[in-house]
Amino acid sequence: MSFFSSIRSAGFRRGPARLLAGICGGIAAKVGINVWIVRIVLLLLFALPGIGWGLYAVVWILTPNQSGSIPLERWLGRGR
Repeated sequence: MSFFSSIRSAGFRRGPARLLAGICGGIAAKVGINVWIVRIVLLLLFALPGIGWGLYAVVWILTPNQSGSIPLERWLGRGR
């Protein structure tokens, strides 16, 4: 199983409730809580130097969208 296939098999997708990249919507859908709670927590993480922005960027490039396409995989020329 490839790295990107294992990411897809985890069952986490960027959510349809999107403001930017859909990461908060995906987390909220997976955990079963309101998307605004996740957004507020993320905003609090952004206040910490480097942690919030860096974590969000890493999650965004590695998280599949609803169709299963992963940004990093597309950028490497291996994507769907």
